[in-house]
Amino acid sequence: MSKKVLFVSLGCDKNLVDSEMMIGLLAKGGYEFTDDEKEADVVVVNTCCFINDAKEESINTILEMAELKKSGQIEALIVAGCLAQRYKEEIQTEIEEVDAILGTMAIDEVVKTIEEVLHGTKANHYKSLDVKPFAEAERVVTTGGHYAYLKIAEGCDKHCTYCIIPKVRGNYRSISMENLLEQARRLAEQGVKELILVAQETTVYGVDLYGHKALPELLHRLCEINGICWIRILYCYPEEIDDAFIQVIKEEKKICHYLDLPIQHASDRVLKRMGRRTNKAELTSIVSKLRAEIPDICLRTTLITGFPGETGEDHEELMEFVNEMEFDRLGVFTYSQEEDTPAAGMPDQIPEELKSERQAELMELQQEIAFEAAENMKGQIVTAMIEGKVADENAYVARTYKDAPNVDGFLFINTGRELMTGDFVRAKITGSYEYDLIGELEDESTK
Repeated sequence: MSKKVLFVSLGCDKNLVDSEMMIGLLAKGGYEFTDDEKEADVVVVNTCCFINDAKEESINTILEMAELKKSGQIEALIVAGCLAQRYKEEIQTEIEEVDAILGTMAIDEVVKTIEEVLHGTKANHYKSLDVKPFAEAERVVTTGGHYAYLKIAEGCDKHCTYCIIPKVRGNYRSISMENLLEQARRLAEQGVKELILVAQETTVYGVDLYGHKALPELLHRLCEINGICWIRILYCYPEEIDDAFIQVIKEEKKICHYLDLPIQHASDRVLKRMGRRTNKAELTSIVSKLRAEIPDICLRTTLITGFPGETGEDHEELMEFVNEMEFDRLGVFTYSQEEDTPAAGMPDQIPEELKSERQAELMELQQEIAFEAAENMKGQIVTAMIEGKVADENAYVARTYKDAPNVDGFLFINTGRELMTGDFVRAKITGSYEYDLIGELEDESTK
């Protein structure tokens, strides 16, 4: 009888792609899957360690699953991902219920690892962080089938002073264009309609393989794939956005007019301490250019507040910048002091309480901007993708091109018509509630 595996994927969407590839390998190896820990024979936890909150979630999940192992409810516990890569010795020493550890570059060893463990052998697999990223598996999409993430590269070369990623994922390595196109074709054949391109940084895709930024070429070729209707691009470092990239967004109708630009701050002094490669003037310039070239573009960004040495003046400068730029979508993280990063040893660390106060101020300001923008959408006709039905109501949850899954808002469409997840509809916006929109189908509109 085949063993049942419970897979717990934590952290970012890039980690989720790794999980889907491991699930694909296990499915090919004859394993079955369950969401119920009471049915599981084996548990795999794919962990994150980017910030303290992610670390805590990963550790708590491992300890929770270790209790199942201790009680004999499951046969094997495997820990994979960034936390496993970064803290392998500590996990091995302190959590004896963990049977195996898989490093970030060893996900292709998952079948072998489980087989070793089920035969009574402790198994730990790691590879050099310089190896070619594994991207060959026939993935099992876990996002519902109508959208999927396409990880186009592994690692990062930027080495921002607060970030641990290069130490757990290695330097930037692009996945070959042919591999990505084959993955995208397979996903389209499975019914995926929206491709979301992710990497630690998408904008420098191909420089290591082809000697130049090849993202525009990749985008053109992805747009040729039948069945793919939307292509969304996340994690675009602002300093790498150039005319060729802007042009492909303007030319290709399948590319959503949506960009995620992680800027982190707007004070030149703080940006320099962070090791970022832009300043406020350059950030203002690129945002202005994007809006001039693509007037309906939706811009999302993320900020870090409470970075070591951030003064009240730096915070006020960031507040003024957010107010001036009026980003469509914005998230704020408090600085997380990560060991083995340059920023962790910097003087003038900010108290947690003050970090949280500054975060709340930024989010309160952004709420005003976002709520007003949502209210101003009233009366507009938009294309939206159906995400599912609201239980016990004649209404559906949908997303517009302005909304990436799991991070942005929703459009709630009131209709008695039967719609399917993944359907595209035209809807008229009739109102808003905080970050979310309310609407009706265009052909049911009372004008």
